[in-house]
Amino acid sequence: MKAIKYFSLGLASMLAFSACSDKFLEEKKNYDQVGAEVYNDYDGVNGRLNDLYGWCLPTTAEMSWKYPSCGLPDVASRSTEEYYGGMNNTSTQPTSFIDPVAILSSDNSTSVPVPDYFMGTANNIQEAVYGRIRNINDFLRGLETSTLTESQKNPMLGQAYFLRAWCYYNLVKWYGGVPLVKEVLEPVEGNITPRSTTKETIEFILEDLENAANLLKDETADGGWKDGSNYGRVTTGTALALKGRVLVLWASPLFNRTGDASRWTAAYTAMKNDLSTIDACGYGLYDSGNNVNGSNFASVFTQIGKTANREAIFFTQYNTTVILTGIDDAAKNNMWERYIRPDNQGGNGQVPSRMMLNLFPMSDGKIPAAVADSYTKLEVSSKTLDADYPFMDRDPRFYRTFTFPGFRWAYNGDASIHNVHNPQDGQNYTYWGYVWYTDANDQGNVESGNSYGADNLGMESTSGTYSSSVLVRKKSDDLDLNGSALYTYNPSGWKSGAGPFYSAAPLIELRYAEVLLNLAEAACMAGDMAYAVEQLQKIRARAGYTAANNYGLQANLSGDKAACMSAILYERQIEFAYEGKRFDDMRRWMLFDGGVGQETLKSSWKLSGEITNTCTWLGVKPLNGQRREKLMYRVADKYGVGTTQWDGDPLLKGGGVRPAGINLNSANLQDDLANLKTWYQENLTVKEAKGDSRDSQHNDLYIKFQPQYYLLGFNSGVQNQNKQLEQTIGWGDYNKGGAPGTFDPLAE
Repeated sequence: MKAIKYFSLGLASMLAFSACSDKFLEEKKNYDQVGAEVYNDYDGVNGRLNDLYGWCLPTTAEMSWKYPSCGLPDVASRSTEEYYGGMNNTSTQPTSFIDPVAILSSDNSTSVPVPDYFMGTANNIQEAVYGRIRNINDFLRGLETSTLTESQKNPMLGQAYFLRAWCYYNLVKWYGGVPLVKEVLEPVEGNITPRSTTKETIEFILEDLENAANLLKDETADGGWKDGSNYGRVTTGTALALKGRVLVLWASPLFNRTGDASRWTAAYTAMKNDLSTIDACGYGLYDSGNNVNGSNFASVFTQIGKTANREAIFFTQYNTTVILTGIDDAAKNNMWERYIRPDNQGGNGQVPSRMMLNLFPMSDGKIPAAVADSYTKLEVSSKTLDADYPFMDRDPRFYRTFTFPGFRWAYNGDASIHNVHNPQDGQNYTYWGYVWYTDANDQGNVESGNSYGADNLGMESTSGTYSSSVLVRKKSDDLDLNGSALYTYNPSGWKSGAGPFYSAAPLIELRYAEVLLNLAEAACMAGDMAYAVEQLQKIRARAGYTAANNYGLQANLSGDKAACMSAILYERQIEFAYEGKRFDDMRRWMLFDGGVGQETLKSSWKLSGEITNTCTWLGVKPLNGQRREKLMYRVADKYGVGTTQWDGDPLLKGGGVRPAGINLNSANLQDDLANLKTWYQENLTVKEAKGDSRDSQHNDLYIKFQPQYYLLGFNSGVQNQNKQLEQTIGWGDYNKGGAPGTFDPLAE
């Protein structure tokens, strides 16, 4: 690739030195072009390091080249079972990877361009991937030659090595081998760094993570950071946890087409050895000691502090500082709550697919019979899924992942301004997301969006309509669980221009549950299924299952590798739902099609060895060829139709009475839910509603993930800026007139 032309170190002046001493600041006039002497001042180095964190940490925005998915319906998550949509796209921006109509192209001018996760904004050191890497390389170079003591330098070097590994991990998972820029390049046209092999890239990432782990060991490997003010910084355990993720990526079928068993064995050996060190850093599964209906699982995402939340390993901290012009650097608000809260709290409301609702286990831990074809090697539940009322008899995590009409969803704030018809404070908020229609002909029309929502739902939208009933509540700051609220909703904030959403809940990118499930995956594929099952049992125990029924797990997992691996992937799908992890898992294991058609890209890319089709071997139904619909509830026919106004609810106008909201902390939850189901049956009707798109003739469209999407190519905008950048096989090379790409991410 062409040398990156950045003449400035690109520091954001005030942010970069927010932690510096006043004396040090007085001596500096230009913070964009600091000299080597900055690295001889401890506070100055700390300011530089804080700047690196500021640009590299994950965020609650939708996935982009900058950040991984956090679980919102972005291009990645909309390509999984979690959401519906992203099909029949008519814009020039990709909305998913599963659209059967809008096929992604490397040519920006002729079709929907493949997303750019490689470059970002050209010629901007902060807004470009390699700009960030250059900043880290500059930090490493400056600190290694500074006059600070080794005990001062080592922890900072370790953090920088981790951040560089993190940047490269987010490249290799999409593209395989990428240019490895290990030093600060001089801004000279002739400086060219070609793409390295995927193996070289993986080895470089692992080397950085090992360096990070070793350099941070003295400060963090005995219960975490000795100085409590460093909470939130990466540790030896963070580096080793990311190392485990990288190892299973390298061993998985995406990059291991021949099924090389040595990769799995090496991963298992390293990860098992590393677990004790990760534990010594103070990490573990969160457990309050009083688990009620999955409350431990739900509380993971709202606990702060190394003693309060041992599960958070790599995460972004937030605060509730008001965002105002001039002091934006001081404000870092978590916007997740704003995205998932319903419309009558000023939020967007994120709507899950009906497919995902059905996939969660029943209360005995087994997969519902209605979706048993999704995982044919898993034992089917003896309990029957009622697909119209899927909240009955489910895995405890189900209730902490979704919310239904009639469920309490308490929060700290004032709900009355947006709930004129049903005034209530946030501490007693119950979500009533049923809908009604003004025309009886719309009630049975699966495509009609002319629906109106209870309690002012939809009134904040431009259309005034509301077409949702079930929402995602995962990672929510539920006041019934977290009495020390991290989230506050202040409607009057709109008037000041500051906005009403303040949340200090952390965003956890990598948690201890993933460490265990990554280890389980490596153990299973290395042949130690019994050890893998032990890790599954730990996850299930925290969810609320007990040894009485083997934590809801079937008995043959320790003797059947394929069934064990299938169970691990199923557990990941449930445990990490709406955390932005599912799409990566589907790519790693080629679950869209089992790997069919890879030989059309290159003959050697065909799966061989023990696994020639991942879906067949695992007993997993390919996502290709399926559709995802949505579940809605409308007012029963006996109430007739309503009006377009906020007070036009025919159920309430017709004498219907709502029950008390379901408290998920109830000791009699299933009885309460049975009563709610009876109320639904008497007052609401299931609305058959379209999820995934139809074509112009109203024919259903079906998911289609193309074979070349597993390993992305570069769009023409990227290649135009990097004339020597070799294109990936399966994608057209802009710099060679559209000829087929020649770079093989699977070649060693």
